[in-house]
Amino acid sequence: MISNTNDISSFYLRKNFSLAWPLALNALLMQAMLIIDVLIISPLGEVALAAMGIATTIIAFFMGLQFALGNGTQLIVGKMFGANNTQGLIQSVYSGLFINLFATLVFFIGLNIWSNALISVLTSDRAMATHVLEYLSVAQYILFFNSITQIITVFLNGQGNTKTPFKIYLIEVPFNAIISYLLVFGLPGFGQESFYSEGLGVIGAAYGSLAAICLRFTLLFLHIRQQNIWSLIHTHCLFNTTAIGKHFNEIIPIAANFLVLSVGNTVYQLLFSQLALSSYVAITLVFPWLRIATQLIVAWAQANAITITQAIGQAKLSHITPIINNSIKLGSILACVVAFALYCLSLGINNIYPKVEQNVLIALATIMPLYVALPLIRTYNTVSGNCLRAIGKSTYVLKIHFITQWLITLPLCAAFILYLELPLFWAFALLPFEEALKSIPLYLMLKKTPKILNNLNK
Repeated sequence: MISNTNDISSFYLRKNFSLAWPLALNALLMQAMLIIDVLIISPLGEVALAAMGIATTIIAFFMGLQFALGNGTQLIVGKMFGANNTQGLIQSVYSGLFINLFATLVFFIGLNIWSNALISVLTSDRAMATHVLEYLSVAQYILFFNSITQIITVFLNGQGNTKTPFKIYLIEVPFNAIISYLLVFGLPGFGQESFYSEGLGVIGAAYGSLAAICLRFTLLFLHIRQQNIWSLIHTHCLFNTTAIGKHFNEIIPIAANFLVLSVGNTVYQLLFSQLALSSYVAITLVFPWLRIATQLIVAWAQANAITITQAIGQAKLSHITPIINNSIKLGSILACVVAFALYCLSLGINNIYPKVEQNVLIALATIMPLYVALPLIRTYNTVSGNCLRAIGKSTYVLKIHFITQWLITLPLCAAFILYLELPLFWAFALLPFEEALKSIPLYLMLKKTPKILNNLNK
């Protein structure tokens, strides 16, 4: 029995670490797949790199929506698991899966109808547009498998089993790297008229990613088949419109929080694509590393959210304030570690990309202070935002994200790039500026946590 605040803090710190490290490494491996694709494609030149940047931005936009819907389901799974509500647990997975697959189908149809028009807006370079269309023609099928694997993953994560998805990614990442490399560049000695000797180019990376996610789907499916989970799934109704409607109403504000950020980041990248080619290539190279570096913080925030929802399900509301306080304190330490790692990256960036043009390296050097400082500001917002969503304040967090990003910084970014034609540094500086704006209202709401918890008790 946990009897005092110190015992509560110690218990939940250990629990959160056990949840967070597989989540962090799992997310790192996910981002590593994008890094691998960029490293593989980089010898093909600036046009291929820029094309891949546009194509992966479009795919990442919808994966952001899938991630958003999945995170909403994950918080519900955590509450149901904490309350030991097996029927609610399984039904939440069915409902989440239906909603995720339906959204994927809508996006798939829209992409097939409007992809040419969208790409013509993003680039006038015919060679680049061809590469983008080729990549999307394959990558769009990744979304269906990702939809299913995302729900299986949050089902496991919400119950505290974050290790299984991590182990599967350990297999998937090297598989993706090997298959993508062979498909992009081919194998010598197989004749001059086939792709085995010359490779498929950019589209080969898409085929490699599709093969890798099929492997992930197979391994996750085999895992749940081998567990008692499978027998539980078969004992509950697969399609329940009432449950799906209720589930949607619960996750929509939570999903919208993630969606606003995801779409906003996509708009940022699309605006950055209007900069000089060397500047956009620099952003294409640094963004995956930036996402990788901050995954430790994101995983820590998600682990705390899972713990908070389980505590709510168990009616242990007095434990939540110590969880939040400790998560913020440790998050500040993690932010310093991440900033130092990004600084080390900046010192060796020309060794990582030795064939990249000098103009790109100069562009990377100009934004180095900004991307090193970014996690120092963003960490507090990430941790506090996840904590507030877990205790039911997702709508408030949504308003903060929408106002600061969509009403302030994105219009400024558009003005800087499209009208004032300012250099890369000033456009990129809006990212830490946005985080600074968000921190104030998030801090004010977190101070009201005891009052929010009292309302939950009622």
